[in-house]
Amino acid sequence: LAFLVLAFAFFFCYVMSTGSYDYFQFVQQWPPTNCKFRKCSKPRPLQRFTIHGLWPSNYSNPSRPSNCTGLQFEARKVYPQLQSDLKISWPDVESGNDTKFWEDEWNKHGKCSEQTLNQRQYFERSHAMWTSFNITEILKNASIVPHPKKTWSYSDIVAPIKTATGRTPLLRCKLDKKTQLLHEVVF
Repeated sequence: LAFLVLAFAFFFCYVMSTGSYDYFQFVQQWPPTNCKFRKCSKPRPLQRFTIHGLWPSNYSNPSRPSNCTGLQFEARKVYPQLQSDLKISWPDVESGNDTKFWEDEWNKHGKCSEQTLNQRQYFERSHAMWTSFNITEILKNASIVPHPKKTWSYSDIVAPIKTATGRTPLLRCKLDKKTQLLHEVVF
């Protein structure tokens, strides 16, 4: 039995370090909620969903592969037009250092996808997904816009996203006193 446990542990560590995964989680964050719980660089956070990350993930293990071996982030591979696009879709709402945020996401998660996407493709695909699945616009079209005195149920938010994308998103919320605040939308 001890041998089996050791063998499984070795296999699990090997799979996680080699970047094996089954699918990607595409995560968009709502900056006002993020900034309510963390210090942000701007006094008034962006009022649109932005990319938090594109994370290779596994069905067999709820945690996602991270810190895989592979090529380190190279800013020059994120060519100028893509950098301009990412400053809109994937800004660092906390520190304001977009390039550092991209580097951190690539080095922690993106490298794990190198068998499928190289660095440039990883960022291009993320931006294209943000454009195709623009949560801000989808909710706005359903008359769901942020308001300090208006609340929506989980299903109120999921329904228009599912209708627009054909996918059922996972909503992640954060508790503020007795109110759940929408933090992330995950596909």
